[in-house]
Amino acid sequence: MLEVCDDPQALAGVQWLTCYLTSGKHLLFYQSFGTVMLLLLVTAPVSLAFGFAGAGAARSRVAPLRWLGKGYTSIVRGVPDIAFFLFFVIALDQAFEWLRHQVKCPDWDAPIRQGSDFVVCAQAKLPLSSSPQWVHESYGFALAVLTFAIVFGAFAANVLYGAMRSVPRAQMETAEAYGMTHRQAYWRILVPQMWVYALPGLSNLWMILIKATPLLFLLGVEDIVYWARELGGSKTARFSDFPHGDWRMYYFGALLVFYLLLTRVSEVVLDRLMARLSHGQATAAGEAQRKATA
Repeated sequence: MLEVCDDPQALAGVQWLTCYLTSGKHLLFYQSFGTVMLLLLVTAPVSLAFGFAGAGAARSRVAPLRWLGKGYTSIVRGVPDIAFFLFFVIALDQAFEWLRHQVKCPDWDAPIRQGSDFVVCAQAKLPLSSSPQWVHESYGFALAVLTFAIVFGAFAANVLYGAMRSVPRAQMETAEAYGMTHRQAYWRILVPQMWVYALPGLSNLWMILIKATPLLFLLGVEDIVYWARELGGSKTARFSDFPHGDWRMYYFGALLVFYLLLTRVSEVVLDRLMARLSHGQATAAGEAQRKATA
């Protein structure tokens, strides 16, 4: 904060607004935009990895693995996102602590479930109470990323599974006729060609992921929605150095602009990626490119 802002009560006009927008809480608000972008940049590839694993398992010739892949996509896709987020983060956190409890406190004789309480030894808590604040925040963010990845990975698995089935079977048969093993044909023929069929579905999934980022607020992460609500609500002199009325409309309007810009940039990038992947492919988009250059 600027030195002139030490006495907010003596400020007015543009000077007051400048000091207000550069306060410590507003700096955290601006930082939370980076948190959202980091979530997207980390969750997208992790979700794709979950989806690729799920689609590969669903196509497996091993029956238990095939059941696992199809069960994963069906179960996760069948549960509302908000219910899954509220349940799974708690379950995942307790699962990690239970595993640590079994290793670090083998002599513990008290029950872990004590009514509605979940009690483990102090050494098994995640994170430890003595850990710095950044460790607590990083742990909460990691749980959020993992939860998002599992949910959106199930949808990605369904998209990739359909894309793999869209690649003509004759392509695989020709590769195997030339002496490739099933694994070689899978990685050299099927996977490279499936992306052109998968990208429309993955593009929609990316847009849904962007719209789902406000759910971070429900997972205890101080994201842009949290700070917009906190900063935009009515502030009186008793609770704030910069009292103001109900400004939530302006803060959430700023979030509206942010998400619209982000989705627009995403559309441009995805359209260019789709054009590149369609080049030379025997698809409707590839045929349109050939006619345009003819």
